[in-house]
Amino acid sequence: MRELMAVQENAQERLDHLTDLIAEEAGWDVCSIYLSRKSSSLELCATHGLKSESVHKVRLKPGEGLVGLVARNARPLTTSSASQHPAFSYKPETGEEPFDTFVGVPILRGGRLVGVLTAQAETRREISEEEVETLQTVAMVLAEIVASGDIAEAEEMAELDVRQSKPERFQGGAFANGLAKGVAVLFEPHVGTDHLIADDMEREELRLELALTALRAAVDEMLEGGRGAFGGPTREVLQAYRMFAQDRGWLERLREAVRLGLTAEAAVERVRNENRARLMKSPDPYFRDRLHDLEDLANRLLRHLDEAYTGASIKLPDNAIIVARNLGPAEVLDFDREKLRGIALEEGSASSHAAIVAKALGIPLVGNLEGALDRAEDGDPLIMDGEFGLLHIRPTDDVIAAYDERIQARSARQERYAQLRGPAKTLDGREITVQMNAGLLIEMTRLDELGADGVGLFRTEFQFMVSDTLPRLDEQATVYRSVLEAAGDKPVVFRTLDLGGDKVAPFAPSAVEPNPALGWRAIRMGLDRPGLLRYQLRALIGAAAGRSLKVMFPMIAAPWEMRAARDMLEKELRQAETRGHEMPSDVQIGMMLETPSIAWAMEQVADIVDFVAVGANDLMQYFFAADRDNARVSDRYDVLSPPALGLFQQISQTCRKYEIPVSVCGETASRPLEAAVLVALGFQSLSMSASNIGPVKTMISRMDAGKLGTWIADQMNEPVNSLRTKLIEAGEEAGLPSVAVDNVVKI
Repeated sequence: MRELMAVQENAQERLDHLTDLIAEEAGWDVCSIYLSRKSSSLELCATHGLKSESVHKVRLKPGEGLVGLVARNARPLTTSSASQHPAFSYKPETGEEPFDTFVGVPILRGGRLVGVLTAQAETRREISEEEVETLQTVAMVLAEIVASGDIAEAEEMAELDVRQSKPERFQGGAFANGLAKGVAVLFEPHVGTDHLIADDMEREELRLELALTALRAAVDEMLEGGRGAFGGPTREVLQAYRMFAQDRGWLERLREAVRLGLTAEAAVERVRNENRARLMKSPDPYFRDRLHDLEDLANRLLRHLDEAYTGASIKLPDNAIIVARNLGPAEVLDFDREKLRGIALEEGSASSHAAIVAKALGIPLVGNLEGALDRAEDGDPLIMDGEFGLLHIRPTDDVIAAYDERIQARSARQERYAQLRGPAKTLDGREITVQMNAGLLIEMTRLDELGADGVGLFRTEFQFMVSDTLPRLDEQATVYRSVLEAAGDKPVVFRTLDLGGDKVAPFAPSAVEPNPALGWRAIRMGLDRPGLLRYQLRALIGAAAGRSLKVMFPMIAAPWEMRAARDMLEKELRQAETRGHEMPSDVQIGMMLETPSIAWAMEQVADIVDFVAVGANDLMQYFFAADRDNARVSDRYDVLSPPALGLFQQISQTCRKYEIPVSVCGETASRPLEAAVLVALGFQSLSMSASNIGPVKTMISRMDAGKLGTWIADQMNEPVNSLRTKLIEAGEEAGLPSVAVDNVVKI
């Protein structure tokens, strides 16, 4: 077969020689290749032993005959009495009536059926497992041959479905805004035809065993080290990996594939293909979940076999769109950002840290695209819509034209946003501070470009979550100092570690909790493990030498927590001064208001906080008792409902009463309509993701804050679930633009 692949032949000759080779070498009277047509039927494309005139003439309907049964079940079928089988379908034009012994195996690529390979004999006999295994190995090589360029493009094969060709549209979730047009780069690539057949079988067996040993050791290390790795699998998944990595059936199938002449990589790919084809057909979600475990395990094993499978070493084309099952934030950062246009994931969530990193880099990301990896091929043209959560694979001309218009309009809009460099000011003269949320040093380069007034929230946990060990004091201080230097004379608010819940550092104590959002996280962990928090505060103080330092503590739920946190910072300040270190020019200590409990206890902390930042995302989650990451309830309640607006109004009035500067951070502040309402309620500072600064500034410049505030006050006692629709309909009457301008007002 290796020699056959090296010969320059046209598509039909190659298939004909392949059937001759299989029949003669394995001792079969008949060998035939049926390939899938775009109509889902199967076409006889090559044969040894049947009538040659039936080639490209015989077509089987989906599920028809023994061949159709093999295709439908995606698994081998053997019988020594084919004509007596209930699924038998007689085709007299083939001349197959004497051949009663039958074996058929599916030709699979990427879990997708490409066709069926059959062998037949005139003598009735039992078929050995070894014969079936041999045909399965041949079928895997055949899958790559028929999907290669010469066969896919051959005129006589034009109507065959040997490569993906139909346009596909996937609806998922929009996790990082933007539009992307480019070509697919699969993060879980197929094994190429030049890595299928082993030159040295013993060497391949040794490579497989060494990789399996390394895989098991890596899984054990992650599991026993308590590393629910950042952006990676949870402990339960790691336990499943350990179980599968030691499964005798899985291991023996891998070893048997190598003994039959495949490389170690091809063996992994073949077994993965078989699992995927079978489990994808299961109606039971439990078995489909197990497929994900096996897929991840196969990819990990491939990476142990060859470092070329790691994200860092993937060479991207100039307009690459990564298609993957899932990614961690470190993997996103590994890709060449000059060439990366977008990321499409089968899984993921809007709150995942891969999504946050993508937003920071301005890279569109769409997730929950189940099945996208199986339908895309490397190099396929893609269009990704990070506004509506869509992925178009091999889009039609009309779809391309429509998106070209949207991309041009978006580019023109971004140019207009770039002109909004000065302070944001309402029509009635209120000046509003608009700041940027950040968590990566690379984001600081966009501060001036976006016209942001500063960094209202710098998340400090990313440095911890991508490190296997606690970052040293000088490493932390270097990052914080670089952030301050990049900001220049603009203010930066550092939020102390918000670990816990879904954010776990490899070295930090962690535990599986039934409700992590309400559990041991943020300041709760910091006060219980003061060494970790004090170490970070010491680094912040050192980094701010000679500069202004603004530190904010997250997840404060009770006044005593804020007092304890402030005491800890003041103790570190006294120690730094005692040791003769250069001190910050001034220090301001803030609190994140994320819990309803502290909203009603502001009087008790007014004397110890220099500023307040309302973490509106978590505040609304706890206010409505609705998990913001649960699709069933996250959209059930609206921040523009009268009760929620009443809470925001109370916070604004209380902070004004005690002369405490207050801002609103997060997704709520980043949506133009919500931002306008917050300004009308008295908030003079907003902080948001970089991509939302332009739309929010545009809205602020076109609204009348006083008029909108009066309108809201008149509506606060209305028995409605939300004021959203009434606000948009009111338009100028409520002090808003009369029409949605540049899509800045969204329902």
